[in-house]
Amino acid sequence: MNTTRVFSDKQMLAQHFGKVLLNRTQKSDKVTIALSGGSTPKAIFDELAAEYANEIDWTKVFLFWGDERCVPPTDTESNYLMTKTHLLNKVTIPEANVFRVKGELSIDAAVEDYQKVLLAELPQSNGLPQFDLMILGMGDDGHTASVFPYQINLWDKPEVCVAAQHPESKQNRVSLTGGVINNAKEIFFLVTGSNKADKLSEILNKKEGYKQYPAALVDKPTWLLDSAAAAKLQE
Repeated sequence: MNTTRVFSDKQMLAQHFGKVLLNRTQKSDKVTIALSGGSTPKAIFDELAAEYANEIDWTKVFLFWGDERCVPPTDTESNYLMTKTHLLNKVTIPEANVFRVKGELSIDAAVEDYQKVLLAELPQSNGLPQFDLMILGMGDDGHTASVFPYQINLWDKPEVCVAAQHPESKQNRVSLTGGVINNAKEIFFLVTGSNKADKLSEILNKKEGYKQYPAALVDKPTWLLDSAAAAKLQE
């Protein structure tokens, strides 16, 4: 069963997620999170840095990524760098709590290294690593993590993570597989912007062919949307 919450704008969505994370850290000694890249998480990170730098016990937060581009951590394309710039540099999270994908390695080496990290650092359930919180975004083509519609077969791969490739730029990426994504205790889709409205309507209204989109294969997520992304849900 999907849960959907619509907020007036990206800022209100970010404020809500800040409260979610504060609540989880108050109830647990350790919270493992798979982060997403993109513009919506950037707003979340800015909110967390501005309002929760001293409210959240960051020693309890352990950060990973759902996908990463195969670029060095100093590259402007890096999801890690975006998180570092907007969050990590502004809160007192221990460096030992941050587990980035080593995008500077070859694609095969990056996948192998990250799989070892996930297997070593996360508890297992159902034979797979289990995150407490899975944060996902959705592209306007219906992709999530770095599983794109043209490579949807990667979703069901038995591996923990896989090598993926952007359909247009051919940029190599490391992505979690569907099994690990759906194995998380809680899954949040953060989707904003009018460019997402058409695909979101197809997926949430289960229109014909909607399962061709990787984002439609996520089990029981909580969708946090701004009003622009949600604009066509009644159609």
